[in-house]
Amino acid sequence: MPSAKILAEKKAATEALTEKVKSAVAGVVVNYTGITVEDDTVLRSQLRKAGVSYHVYKNTMVERACDAAGYGDMKQYLTGMNAFAISESDPVAAAKILKEYADKLENFKLVAGFVDGRVIDAKQVEQLAQTPSKEVLLGRLLGSLQGPLYSLARVLTAVTEKDGAEAAAE
Repeated sequence: MPSAKILAEKKAATEALTEKVKSAVAGVVVNYTGITVEDDTVLRSQLRKAGVSYHVYKNTMVERACDAAGYGDMKQYLTGMNAFAISESDPVAAAKILKEYADKLENFKLVAGFVDGRVIDAKQVEQLAQTPSKEVLLGRLLGSLQGPLYSLARVLTAVTEKDGAEAAAE
């Protein structure tokens, strides 16, 4: 039987993970069986740059944290050697990076995730990864708003130039 000190440490670690999950906008579980240290190092570096926390936890710890955070359906996906990526700001960052690696590496597989308060399966994680980033979507929105404004500005400029030419001719 584990000592009281070890149990207290495990409980504290589970509570910390629960808080991370509660404050996260999205999370992804991957099966990392067979990934090399070199690939894992590059993956962790990319995730860190994107502001994504990536750790290997015991499945029971993730299960308890997800239960407490309201993602109890996650239990069914927590088998085997899994890693857990949690994004606190960008809902698609973790999915994009991990899908890229899953496409490159045969043994690295997307398992499940959560976003918008619900648990999603591997296919939905792949769909999430195909969603453009927030910056791209904002750029598209601004571009679509600028088009009509530029057209209006050109028309107004042409009208004022035409009026100015007519006044000079008189």
